Order: sequence, then C-alpha cells, then structure tokens
Amino acid sequence: MSSLTLEERRQRREARRRRVRRRRIGALVFLALAAAGLFAGLTINGAGAGRGALSTDPSSTTSTGATTSQTTTSETTTTQTTTTTTEAGKEPRGRLGSGRPVTLAFGGDVHFEGIVRSRLDADPSLPFASIAPVLRRADLAMVNLETTVSYRGSPTLGKEYTFRAPPTAFAALKSGGVDVATVANNHGVDYGIVSLLDTLRYAKSYHFPLVGGGLNAAQAYAPYRVTIKGQRISILAASQVIDSNLISLWTAGPDKPGIASAFEVGRLTAAVRAARKTSDTVVVYVHYGEERHGCPDSMQESIARTLIAAGADIVVGSHAHQQQGAGRLGQAFVDYGLGNFVWYSAGSSASTTTGVLEVTVTGRRIDRYSWIPATIVNGSPTPRTGSARTAAISSWRSLRGCTNLKP
Repeated sequence: MSSLTLEERRQRREARRRRVRRRRIGALVFLALAAAGLFAGLTINGAGAGRGALSTDPSSTTSTGATTSQTTTSETTTTQTTTTTTEAGKEPRGRLGSGRPVTLAFGGDVHFEGIVRSRLDADPSLPFASIAPVLRRADLAMVNLETTVSYRGSPTLGKEYTFRAPPTAFAALKSGGVDVATVANNHGVDYGIVSLLDTLRYAKSYHFPLVGGGLNAAQAYAPYRVTIKGQRISILAASQVIDSNLISLWTAGPDKPGIASAFEVGRLTAAVRAARKTSDTVVVYVHYGEERHGCPDSMQESIARTLIAAGADIVVGSHAHQQQGAGRLGQAFVDYGLGNFVWYSAGSSASTTTGVLEVTVTGRRIDRYSWIPATIVNGSPTPRTGSARTAAISSWRSLRGCTNLKP
C-alpha cells in the first residue's frame, strides 16, 4: 500500500470532523423538535384551564388600548382614549360580558366658584367631603366638570356666566372619589381654547381622566375605557348646549382642539357604535336640555333614543340645574337631568336639591338603579337622612311622569 501524503491525511481528518459535526447537529435538531412537540401538547391541554382561572380570579385584570393612565382599584385597569385593542378585547362576549355586576355612580354639575372656591382654597378635600363616601363605594364615579381649569385666557365675550378654577380642582375630584369627568358642556371653553388646553394639561399632570374634549375631534369623541371585574366599560360625552355663535369655534375638528358636540350626531353615534364593538357596557354623558325645566324636551328624548339605537346602555345628562326624570328606555337606562352637584347654589330648593345616581349593570343588563338624595349646603352635596331622605326619593321618582320612561 502506498503511503499517504501529508495533504491527503489532512483532508481525511477534515472529512471525519465534518461527519462528526453533522451527526451532532442532527441529534440536537431532533431533541429540539421533540421538546417543541411536548411543549405544544402541554400548552393545548392547559389553555382552557388557564382562561378559566383568569376569568374567575377576583384580582385579575385586563386592559384595552395602548396607553394606561392609572389603576383605581385592585380590580380596575383604566385606559385613556385608545388606539389598539388587545386579544382579550376581541374575544366573543355575551350580553352579560364577564357576568359580574359593576356599580356606576353619577353626579351632576361641578364648578369651583363662590363658596366652593373658598372651600377648595382652604382644603381641596372639603368640596366633596360629605358625599365622598357615597362616590367611593361605587366601582366608578363620574361628574360633569362645568368649568375650565386655567389661569390663562379671557372671558368669552357675550357670555353671562364664565367659570374657571385652579388646578387643585383635580385634587378635589380625586379626593372626593370621582374617577372620570366630562368637559363637554357650555363652560368647557369659557376662557378661550387656551383654557381648554390648560384643563387637559392639568388633568394629565394629576392623572385624572377627562372625556368630551381633546386636541382634535378624534380625542374629543373617543371613549374613556376601563375594565372592572372583567367588564369592559366605555364612557363617552358630548354637549348639545353651546351658544349658537360659538358652535364652530368650540367644536373639536380634525386638527382643532375643542369639545365633542352632540349637534354632530353622525360623529357621536359613530363613536358609540365603534365603542360598542369592544365594550360590554357603553355609557354616554350628555349636556343637554332647557334650564329650569323639570321635564326633558323633545331634543333630549331624540338624542337619548338615537344613542341607545347606536349601542349605548346608559345615557345620563345635566344642564337644567335641577333634576329631571329617570328610568328604563327599552333595555337601556336614561337619566335626563342630574341637577347641580358641587355648586354655589343657595337659592331655590330645585337648584339645591341634588344626589347621586347609582346604576348596577352586568354587561348590557341594567340590574338595578337607585337615587341617593342630598342637599347642597355651602356649595357641597350633603346626603339626606330620615324622613327627608324618604320624601326626596319619592319626589325624584315622580319626575318620571313626563319622560315616557319606565320604572
């Protein structure tokens, strides 16, 4: 046998090394594929149990959207106006959503003028001190913030009343148990667009959610989204009360700050329909009606029916500065007028008669509702007790007589 050259021996050694490497790589690939198959089997077998555990765990939360603003309770995850939806938001849901009831609380008009401003300056916890326990016991509480929060701007010419407050207004709202407020009303831009921009900016600095106003129409008409006990809740707001000469100036546009207008019916109903697709409960807070009228006008009734047809489950409102009737409209719930709430009223009993509306809802089902009556004392709502409470509840129920709503 002829002897091998050095080059031939080197080539053979290299060939053996390549064969060894190929065998090792093949073995590793086989082991990886086997492990992947085992993992996939375990995942498929355990997936149903995992979802079941999530849905029944009282402390579990889900969130929708890209920007999380704050967590209000151990069972609540909140998100400001959203741009995306998680897979949880796309899951098919029945009429009852997660099946767990949620209690929502609503108060009427809030500003910080007169005696209310004095109390705010003394201690931000004072304006809501008496009513705070009622608001806090709800899963979510909402009011109408009928003022700008700003030091800048000039009063709108021609307006008889213009309101503004310092940034501590948001400290007062938070300490009082309020979780979200609407700025869609006829005082939201009282000191010009700059005052609305300040309101939005201060709210952000206090991590306090607002609806019904924004840097453009997309933000103004967008819902505030919150998941409570697995229930996906969306809250929108708009105003049907804007001075005729201010409608175009105050209404938010594609690239223009402003508030959501209920005169833009198509835009508002489109927003409700969009929210309906990824929500278990849809709420719309509307500023509408005639001042000092105890009965809703035809426009209020029309707007309420239109919003419900678009997918709203709860429609509440304010502006009359006194209470209006409430009740069921089909399978939805409507309260036409919540009256004043934290307000400088000291005159007629109608303007100082107030309270908190509680609505317990499971998905789209209105389980129950109740009125917790109060009286405005030194600008702040104070719950009634005893026979005064009983009489106030009876009076509130009687307001339904002119509403075409059912108990």
